[in-house]
Amino acid sequence: MKESYRQKIEQALDRCLVETDLPLGEKTVGKVRDSYDLGDRLILVTTDRQSAFDRILAAVPFKGQVLNLTSAWWFDQTKPEVPNHLISVPDPNVTVARKCDVFPIEFVVRGYITGSTSTSLWTVYQQGRREYCGLTFPDGLQKNQRLPQPVLTPTTKAADHDRPISPEEILAEGWMSPADWEQAADYAMTLFRIGTERAVEHGLILVDTKYEFGRAPDGTLCVVDEVHTPDSSRYWLADSYEARFHAGQEPENIDKEFLRLWFADHCDPYGDDPLPEAPRDLVVELSARYIDLFERITGQSFSFPESDIPIQERIHNHLQTER
Repeated sequence: MKESYRQKIEQALDRCLVETDLPLGEKTVGKVRDSYDLGDRLILVTTDRQSAFDRILAAVPFKGQVLNLTSAWWFDQTKPEVPNHLISVPDPNVTVARKCDVFPIEFVVRGYITGSTSTSLWTVYQQGRREYCGLTFPDGLQKNQRLPQPVLTPTTKAADHDRPISPEEILAEGWMSPADWEQAADYAMTLFRIGTERAVEHGLILVDTKYEFGRAPDGTLCVVDEVHTPDSSRYWLADSYEARFHAGQEPENIDKEFLRLWFADHCDPYGDDPLPEAPRDLVVELSARYIDLFERITGQSFSFPESDIPIQERIHNHLQTER
């Protein structure tokens, strides 16, 4: 990472986009994105809020821009095989999307057994459970080990906490129809295959990720929200993985896992209120890793926005034609 990048990140620590107030349609606030309903379209503003453990941990400079542009790149790369909701990207932090009826299920695909949150495969496996989301895992697996083949471990979507669920439960409880489940599951595995192949080309391992799907007004089943971003996905550096795994060391990561681990080591991230403030050097490092991932994956140079224009004012100007 260029030193000039870190300087720009440090200068932007107190100018993060943590909330929006745009004169558009009805506003919904998510963990990271603020959405504005324009009827047939949604304005999705990706903020710099950093979430994990079902909570907001910090504000990370340029994170929203990285997530939004990384997703836009992946939407473009994968649209020949999987339809998506993207219409346009009028601002680095903004996506204009088709309004879809989103299924209340997150499609989590895992190529490795790892993680630190309460619903992570490694967490429940370490507790002795071998049945997970309708799948059976053998004894003797080690943390960060590659699975024989990628597995789909869906969860329900909830405002406070996600619940792992099996395909049989999804159908029995009426979360999705059999046809929708089969199509979305097939799309999820297709996206993961494409993401894995592209990651290898850039010296990365796509460890696990999550997808969301919905139905557009014309009946098309689409992937929505985000694809293969450092928020929705876990990435490791490929060239050091084997040696570190066999040495019992954590893989070199390029996502938010190290910030998760810091909070897990310094507090009860699910129960403590308030949480400790994230160290500024860790926030800078996370921003740098997000930018590094964007450049590795897309092959593009990250474009830092003009610092003298407030982000919300810039977004408002770019959205004038969408009102």
